[in-house]
Amino acid sequence: MPSRKKTSMFASSFCTCVSSFVVICVVLATPQWVSSEVRFSRTGSTVTVSLAYGLFSGTCEQFVDAGLQVSKTSFQVSEVLSSTRSRSLNVATIVLLVLALLSSLLSSGFTCTNAVSNPYQTFLGPVGVYTWNSVCGVLILIAMILFPVNVEGNSLSEELAHSCSSSLQTHLGSKHSYGYSYWIMLLILFLNIASLIIIYFYDHARYSKKKEQERPIENAPKDVILF
Repeated sequence: MPSRKKTSMFASSFCTCVSSFVVICVVLATPQWVSSEVRFSRTGSTVTVSLAYGLFSGTCEQFVDAGLQVSKTSFQVSEVLSSTRSRSLNVATIVLLVLALLSSLLSSGFTCTNAVSNPYQTFLGPVGVYTWNSVCGVLILIAMILFPVNVEGNSLSEELAHSCSSSLQTHLGSKHSYGYSYWIMLLILFLNIASLIIIYFYDHARYSKKKEQERPIENAPKDVILF
């Protein structure tokens, strides 16, 4: 059976890993990734398309000239994307988050195993927790970079806006505001870092204790040496 200290520290790390898993599920499930206002010119008027969307779905509204609302519709992102680059980056972001979800699940399993037992295999111990937490953090960080690149670089909002109306002409400008579904990925990074710190302190304390038990003989009392 593991010591009380090991159980408590790995249990704390388990809680952070499970929290990370839950937050990733929220990120995937909610559509509040970005809100955009895209302005277009149309014969005799100016149209502003207001969008709020995530990786899978979103909504859009049209406002003509002085704020006259024309319609509000829902759309599926994968169905309205025609650009190969935009579609590819959107799929890549989803894949990264799914892999991060699996990494977080594995990390939760490793920390739970160490909280209740002493695995013989080295990789099932702190090394495995370090590995899967680091993988999860890196995947989340890449996803946080890819999504704005898709929005800003590939004009994702402008492309989605055309699904609201077929009569839009010249693009005049866009404003983007990233929502909570995007920013809470920072919380996932924080939880992964917290888990790594907890396991590091446990591993460092265990290593220090082991070195104390392996003190060289010259540090032993003289009477013990003579004996």
